[in-house]
Amino acid sequence: MTYIRAFIVGGIICVIAQILMDKTKLTPGRILVIFVTLGVILGAFNLYDKLIEIGGAGATIPLPGFGNSLAKATIKEVKESGLIGVFTGGIKGTAAGITAAIFFGYLMALIFNPKIKQ
Repeated sequence: MTYIRAFIVGGIICVIAQILMDKTKLTPGRILVIFVTLGVILGAFNLYDKLIEIGGAGATIPLPGFGNSLAKATIKEVKESGLIGVFTGGIKGTAAGITAAIFFGYLMALIFNPKIKQ
């Protein structure tokens, strides 16, 4: 049942993004920013945690989950370090995920010989 809930929650997030791309003039970059910002706002008010309880990885993997991670890490760092935590919290909280994305992206580029889109 956990997998089904994750699939449904993640799928709903992706469907919302697809509808925004198809029915509005928003560019994918702007939709990305909206999703991350929405995740930050919902995470700051502890609302995204309820979605994570329901959807698990279906809520943490998409872009709003990244925004939630930024918000949680920044709030924690501000409590521990004060105002400087505003600048360091998001970096510390998401460094592992960003590093993994860069590393595995580079590794796949080495293995699969990427081509430029014509």
